[in-house]
Amino acid sequence: MKITASKLETVAVKPAQYPDTAVREIAFAGRSNVGKSSLLNLITGRKSLARVSGNPGKTRTINFYACEAQTEIDGEPCTTEFRIVDLPGYGYAKVSRAESEKWGEMMESYLENRENLLKVVQLVDIRHKPSAQDVQMYDYLKYYGLDGIVVATKADKVSNNEKTKCLKEIRSTLGMSKSDIIIPCSALKRTGDRELLNTIEKLLEENNGSEE
Repeated sequence: MKITASKLETVAVKPAQYPDTAVREIAFAGRSNVGKSSLLNLITGRKSLARVSGNPGKTRTINFYACEAQTEIDGEPCTTEFRIVDLPGYGYAKVSRAESEKWGEMMESYLENRENLLKVVQLVDIRHKPSAQDVQMYDYLKYYGLDGIVVATKADKVSNNEKTKCLKEIRSTLGMSKSDIIIPCSALKRTGDRELLNTIEKLLEENNGSEE
């Protein structure tokens, strides 16, 4: 699958501002400094679709991106529409407790009630053991059946030998099952994006009737 077109459709802080539910959505969640914007730019082939900020914790909204992708069904090319949903980063220490709780409520409302949400891709930094908040997020996604795909970002920062060890630690710490997918990615080296896109394509194919 290749994303051929993408644009910011809606910026929201409450359900009344969300776009309609006719289009399937795949959301992305992770800590504030995990490299989420860089990954979204990588898989969409855009340099600045999602703004890469030097100030972690700056994203305070849920951003909905409308995407068109070229895929194949039975060997025939076809166009698929879906949305990428960029959720606010969590775990940034300089954010006040009240503000952090407000973001948490915003995310919770979306994750619990969004009927056209297929899956949440959780991002973790490959260099570090997942934090307590990472574990809490994955447990939360698991409870709602939205877990199963983890992207380990900044994979260029570790050697191949370290990578295997780091991925094993991430899988163990998050309590991932054998069938759960973990994909090492590097926005800098432009690696891992094909595997992630293939995983998204499979999700869309499996839920082809969910937007009807």
